[in-house]
Amino acid sequence: MMQRGKWQGMWTIVRFNWPFYIGVILALIIASCGFIWSGAILLKWTCAAVVAGAFYFLIVSLWVSHQVYDRSDLYRWAWLRRALDRTKRDTMIVCHSGFDEVSSALKERLADVNWVVLDHYDEAMMTEASIRRARKLFPPTFGTKSAPFDKWPVAAQSVDVVFGLLAIHELRNEEARIAWFTEASRCLVPGGRVVLAEHARDFANFLAFGPGFLHFHSRASWRRCWEKAGLCTTDEFQVTPWVQIFIVSKL
Repeated sequence: MMQRGKWQGMWTIVRFNWPFYIGVILALIIASCGFIWSGAILLKWTCAAVVAGAFYFLIVSLWVSHQVYDRSDLYRWAWLRRALDRTKRDTMIVCHSGFDEVSSALKERLADVNWVVLDHYDEAMMTEASIRRARKLFPPTFGTKSAPFDKWPVAAQSVDVVFGLLAIHELRNEEARIAWFTEASRCLVPGGRVVLAEHARDFANFLAFGPGFLHFHSRASWRRCWEKAGLCTTDEFQVTPWVQIFIVSKL
């Protein structure tokens, strides 16, 4: 079984978002120079505030990324036991939005499953540069099927579990996420479930990522999406204070 590097997750985040970190470092340098050389008190204190804010979010965002992706149970997968408790495991789907970091690991741990991997990447819809970098560095794995988020090449009522792990937030509006859950519901057998892992737009993620937390969606938004698709929450728990696991079932 392939082991993840001790700092792999954090450095992956840096590689995908390197312009942001370069920008923060430049802001630190410029604001520091302004603080040192400016004679105006107001400008000096403004520069000091910029230095403090930039340094805080640089260090804290990297530390939290390391805690989540390298040191927590997220990619050690013990949480799967709770997520898959008392469910059939014949056929499962992994859905991603252009960057697949999980299907190979899941296949190793659940080797007796018939797996389908769906790639929802849409160049016209998912325009963020970080996704394009991720896709270039890590192309889809062999056997991955390209599929619109709202039309999967999967028969109705043929799947036991659908995984959406740190990927479905790339559908930026609620209508698209409702359509994704609706399609998941169509494919699931009665009693089947969606296993969703996501950062939430909450205070913990604001403290960790600053304005970047707006890239995530609130728990209330997620709940509206799957409830409008006719699904219901059967379990919810955390893997670290920054990542939430939602278990959503088809009755």
